[in-house]
Amino acid sequence: MHAEVDKDTCIGCGLCPTLCEEVFEMDDDGKAVAKAEPSSDDIIAKAKDAEVSCPVNAITVE
Repeated sequence: MHAEVDKDTCIGCGLCPTLCEEVFEMDDDGKAVAKAEPSSDDIIAKAKDAEVSCPVNAITVE
């Protein structure tokens, strides 16, 4: 499983690390970044929740 944040699209709302801190964090530029690959079923589900919850569709989890 791979997670990615499109930093050109990200608005830095901070929702993704709130929903899945194991995979996402806020970078120094104020935008989100995927810091790890989701591995367990629980973390994959949380990462996918962050993907569908992103207000600007900047997250891809595949």
